Amino acid sequence: MLLSKITLLRSTGIISLLTAAALLVNGCTPPEPPKQPRAASAAISHLPLPPSGPAANTVPTLAPTSTPVSLNGPVTVAIATDVPEEYATELLTQLTKIDSVKAANGEYPVQVLDVAANADTQIRFTSLAEAEFPLAERFFAAVTPFDTVADSVSLEELQTRWQGLDSELGNGEVLFAGFNPGVLDPILGPSKARQVNRAALLGELEGDRNAIAILPFDQLDPRFKVLAVDGVSVLDNHLEPASYPLAVALDITGHGAPLLHRYLAGIIEPVTNRDADRLTSLIMTGVTAISRGTAAAIERTSLTYPADVISDTLRAADITHVSNEVPFLHDCVVNNTYNNIVLCSHNDYSATLMAIGTDIVGLSGNHVNDFGREGARESLMFYRANHIPIYGSGFDVEDACKPLQWEDHGNTFAFIAALAYDPEYAWATEDEPGACYFYDNKDRILASIRELADEVDIVSVELQYAEEYDPHPLPMQVVEFRELRDAGADIVTGVQSHVPQAMEPYGDEDPGGPGIIVYGLGNLFFDQMWSWATRTGLIARHTIYDGRVISTEVLTTVLEDYAQPRWATEEERTGILREIFNAAPSRPDGDEG
Repeated sequence: MLLSKITLLRSTGIISLLTAAALLVNGCTPPEPPKQPRAASAAISHLPLPPSGPAANTVPTLAPTSTPVSLNGPVTVAIATDVPEEYATELLTQLTKIDSVKAANGEYPVQVLDVAANADTQIRFTSLAEAEFPLAERFFAAVTPFDTVADSVSLEELQTRWQGLDSELGNGEVLFAGFNPGVLDPILGPSKARQVNRAALLGELEGDRNAIAILPFDQLDPRFKVLAVDGVSVLDNHLEPASYPLAVALDITGHGAPLLHRYLAGIIEPVTNRDADRLTSLIMTGVTAISRGTAAAIERTSLTYPADVISDTLRAADITHVSNEVPFLHDCVVNNTYNNIVLCSHNDYSATLMAIGTDIVGLSGNHVNDFGREGARESLMFYRANHIPIYGSGFDVEDACKPLQWEDHGNTFAFIAALAYDPEYAWATEDEPGACYFYDNKDRILASIRELADEVDIVSVELQYAEEYDPHPLPMQVVEFRELRDAGADIVTGVQSHVPQAMEPYGDEDPGGPGIIVYGLGNLFFDQMWSWATRTGLIARHTIYDGRVISTEVLTTVLEDYAQPRWATEEERTGILREIFNAAPSRPDGDEG
C-alpha cells in the first residue's frame, strides 16, 4: 500500500512529514543496477497520528495579581538576611518608594523593617514549588565532567554533601561557581560547599571524580554532564518547573504579599535564568536504512514497528533529525539477501520516521544513488512533494551543498551535510543528483560555516566519513572534524559509523562556549545484528539555550529483531558509555574543553 501523505500535528504547528531512512555499509561500491518492481507485500496498518507533546512551561505566577485583596492593617515588610545583596539592594530601593498600597477595603501604609522576624510580610528565597508570589526564579544543575557514566543524583545526597555531612555514597565534595550559595539554603540547607572560580571548575571536577558541582542553568556548557536530580532533568524541554528539585524563587509571603507583588514584579532581571521560550531540544540520530532485514521485519509486523519502543522520546524533541542513506522509491522490493548492499526503502516505510517525529533529514549517505540518478531524482521528489526539509543531497551539486536553515524557540540553526567517502557515482555533479562530496567542496563548506556562524546561533555539520567498526575515530577524522568545529560549527556529527564512536566537547569557553564533536552515532534503524557493537547505538540530544549549545545528553540503544532499537539496560549503558569515553582522542595542548 502506498502512504502518499500523512500530516503530523506537532506543538509548533502542522507539518507534513514523511521522512526517510538509509544506511551505509563498510567500503561498499556497488554498481548502478536498474530499478526492480516491488513484490506484493503483506497487509500493514497505516500509521495513526502521534500525539503532540505537552507545551513547555514557563514561570508559574510572575505577573502581578489582579484579584481584589483586603487588608486588616498597615503592611510591614522586610528582606530576609539570606537574600544576596545583588537582589536586596534593588528591592530595597523600590520598597522605599512605596508609601502605601491600595487594598479592596482602603489604603494602607507600608513600612520597611530591618528585622524580618518583626515584619508581617517577607521577601525571601524558597523552593519554586512552595512559592506564593514569586518575583524571580533561578534553576541550578548538578554537574560532573562530560565523560561521566552516572546519570543522576538524589536530592538527599546533594543535601548531605552540601552541608558537609557524611554521605552513604562517599565523601565527594560539592563545588559551586557563579552564584551566592545562600539562595540554595531553602533546598539544600546551610552550605559547607566550596566556591571555585568558574574557569577552574572543570579541572577541579576532573581531579576529584567523586565531586559534584552546582552551576546556574544558564552557565552550563557541553564540557559538563548534567545529572538528573531525583529523576528529573533540568534539560527536559517539557519540564514542569515546580517538579524540579534544584529550582528556587525569590518570593513574597505574608500579609501584604499580593499587593506588594504588583509593585515589585519585574524589578529583578532576568526574571528567570531558564526561559522555556528560549530552549530547544535537538535530537541527532545515526545510520538509518529501512531496507533488507529491517524492511522484512516491517512486512511481518507493521509500518511503525522499528520505532515502537523509542518513538515517545524522539518525538518529544523540538527538532528530530534523521540521517537517511538510501532512496525512497514507490516500487522498492524487499531484498533480504545476505550482504545485499544495493539498498532502497519503499515509500510506505516513511511511516517509521513519522512515528519518531522526524523534522529534518540529512542525505549525505553513500547509498543515495544506489538505484541510479533516476532513483535519486524520484526520492528527492518524494521529499519535495511531502514538504520534508532535506539537505546534503540535491538535484545538482549546488542544491546538494546548500545549508538548511531552521528556527525554533527563538534559536536559529543552519544544517550542513556532506559525503566524505566513496563511491564516486554517489556524488552530485553540476547537472546530476547525488550527495554533496566533501573534498570537492571543502573550501565552499568551510566558508559557508564561517559565514553562517555570524548569521545564525547554531551551525550543525554532519559528515558521512570513512567507515570503521571501531569506537576510536580515525586520526584524519579527528583532524577534519576539529577543523569544522574550528571554522565555527557548534555541533559536528559523524553519521557514517555502524558502531558507537567517541564524543568530545571541543573549543574555547569564550566567546560562544565550547561545542561538541560526535565522531559516530552507530546504527538507528538498520539490520546489523552480527555483533554487539553494531547492535548498540547512540542518540545525541543537544540542548540549545538562548542561542548556544549548553549540554549534550547521550542516549543509548540496543537493536533487536534486525529492526527495532530498544533502550539499553543500566548495565548495557554503562558498558557503552565507558567504551566511547575511553575512545576519546587526546586533547590538543592547552585545550581544557
